Amino acid sequence: MIVCIAEKPSVAREIANVLGATHTHQGYIEGNGYQVTWTFGHLCELKEPHEYNELWKRWDVWDLPIIPARYGIRLKNDDGVQKQFAIIQQLMSQADEIVNCGDAGQEGELIQRWVMQKAGAKCPVKRLWISSLTEDAIREGFKSLKDQSEYQSLYEAGLSRAIGDWTLGINATRLYTIKYGQKRQVLSIGRVQTPTLALIVNRQQEIENFVPQQYWILSTIYRDVTFNATKGKFMTQEEGQEFLDKVKDRPFTVTDVSAKKGTEAPPRLYDLTSLQVDCNKKYSYSADLTLQLIQSLYEKKITTYPRVDTTFLSDDIYPKCPKIIESMRYYGPLVEPLIGKKLPKSKKVFDNSKVTDHHAIIPTGMPPQGLTDMEKRVFDLVARRFISVFYPDCKFLTTTVLGKVEDVEFKTTGKQITDPGWRVVYARDKKDEEEKQNDEERTLPEYTVGESGPHSPMLSEKWTQPPKPYTEATLLRAMETAGKLVDNEELRDAMKENGIGRPSTRAAIIETLFKRHYIRHERKNLVATPTGVELIGIIHEELLKSAELTGIWEKKLREIEHKKYDARTFIEELKQMVSEIVVTVRNDHSNRFVTATTDEDLKKKKSSPKKDATDGEAKPKKTTSRKSKKKDGDQDAAPDVASPTQPSGPQPANPGVDPTRMVAGFQPTHTIQPATAAPHIPIVSNDDEWVGLPCPVCKTGVIIKGRTAYGCSRWKEGCEFRRPYEE
Repeated sequence: MIVCIAEKPSVAREIANVLGATHTHQGYIEGNGYQVTWTFGHLCELKEPHEYNELWKRWDVWDLPIIPARYGIRLKNDDGVQKQFAIIQQLMSQADEIVNCGDAGQEGELIQRWVMQKAGAKCPVKRLWISSLTEDAIREGFKSLKDQSEYQSLYEAGLSRAIGDWTLGINATRLYTIKYGQKRQVLSIGRVQTPTLALIVNRQQEIENFVPQQYWILSTIYRDVTFNATKGKFMTQEEGQEFLDKVKDRPFTVTDVSAKKGTEAPPRLYDLTSLQVDCNKKYSYSADLTLQLIQSLYEKKITTYPRVDTTFLSDDIYPKCPKIIESMRYYGPLVEPLIGKKLPKSKKVFDNSKVTDHHAIIPTGMPPQGLTDMEKRVFDLVARRFISVFYPDCKFLTTTVLGKVEDVEFKTTGKQITDPGWRVVYARDKKDEEEKQNDEERTLPEYTVGESGPHSPMLSEKWTQPPKPYTEATLLRAMETAGKLVDNEELRDAMKENGIGRPSTRAAIIETLFKRHYIRHERKNLVATPTGVELIGIIHEELLKSAELTGIWEKKLREIEHKKYDARTFIEELKQMVSEIVVTVRNDHSNRFVTATTDEDLKKKKSSPKKDATDGEAKPKKTTSRKSKKKDGDQDAAPDVASPTQPSGPQPANPGVDPTRMVAGFQPTHTIQPATAAPHIPIVSNDDEWVGLPCPVCKTGVIIKGRTAYGCSRWKEGCEFRRPYEE
């Protein structure tokens, strides 16, 4: 009898259907010489510390580091898990051959290997390696089964990762909890979660410590088109005014008109991270929710394997693409131009060198039936992306016009799409279309070299803006490209492939940060709690909170997988590193503690008026011209995170609004003076005593200057305060 073991019941049923196993028993399906059983993800896990040594049950800094002489595994303490394992063990004890049908990846290999080890399997083992659950893919996979020994290095890499994460997590968490925790809080430290938290905290501190810099831009309006001076920024108003005076009352002359043709290739196919990013941007889905949805689509055989980190397809997929396109006739006119024709084969889509275990996420060709609304949205993204890569490039024309007033040069550019190409696939996305029209399709009028005429110059006051807080979308990208934070070239190469964490685990890492009360949501923004901020501040071992440790591990784990590095050497180096961290922290006698953030604290934060990362406004623009043109500022400021352990000494200069100033009868009573006591309130200008006053309506925002009236910085949140200038 051949025993096949899958990672979950739904996958086991698909495999059983293909193999002809139709008789259902408790915990397995039998027939045609096969017994198909399943796990529920991880049935086994590494043992707890006290299972190696009873003394390790207590948390004592002098018992660290906890490093077992030999790592062991145990069954999870769950009745359902133990019941299913007993069935698996019985089947394997009588099997002539076992087929490992676990997910085709490092973690999937580890899950099933541990189960087979715990069950004491002695018979030969084969490996099924597929990227789709369609009948054709399963049949092809069973025709090309390989011996388990060919995947030994994959297992060793997965085992090394598990042991490394366990050893660092157990020791660092106990160490920091004992030294710096209070109120029985656990300070969880992890190889991936701690650098991820550091990204959020560091960005938050950049915003809070940001000091806006004032500058001026010289521009002019000629024939209803704005031209900017090629001189760039003026750091003083006097210098800008000097150039403005030069061009006033003098004619504008066009000196050059050029047009350049350009093309834009279709966006790449989806890997898991890019799909999570788009779902967060378009539908505000969390990374974890997107993973659940695309996993469900995979199990329904509608899309291919989702936990991938490549945006390419292997060459052997190309012959299958016409059939997939033909099955998508429900997209009507979008697929009609492709059906019955030879599909283009671009190196930007098909590249064997860029595909390892799995290819990019694409439709399987199965009809998308029985989907929830959320699943339909995710499938639509995957389907349109797949269709678009077979469309021609988008063609556009970029026009550049240069002009001059006296010796001051000006420039403007316009872009006109001449052939939308693949963009027609996304024409139904109105939001994207509006963005394209605003940002890209700026058609200029006809200009002739030598033409001249009157113009309206202006000098605009602007302020540099702080970086934006992370959303889940931008954090996922930061985790993916964390190699930018590492100086070493070799480490950066390793990070390019996996960044901080793996595609399949990044969503869980973000969820863990929420559960640990290290971060919280402020609308779509991710904001660190006082606990998260202080934890990163108290960690002096840069290796724990930087991308470097992840880079070192990812590089070595990849080398283990490719048989270029020894797993035992990796474990020995890990033990040495953990021991050094323990000694360093144990000798810290600073008597510092990390603030505990509770569920009640987060509820209070939600119920109180928010001062979140999009409150406030950019520095109001001022113009000096014959035809002034004032625009509202952008809405970006620092998130409001108060920490009871913030230093009381001198702080970075970040002037704001004096909180004691009020609006009496909507009339300012004295000249505005910048204050340093309110770093989260935007800086205001001294020459307009209205700007920066507390809003008299919502009491939370501050007054800003609009095009025709004063308003509140919290207008996006619904504050209706408005006062026309003429009043």
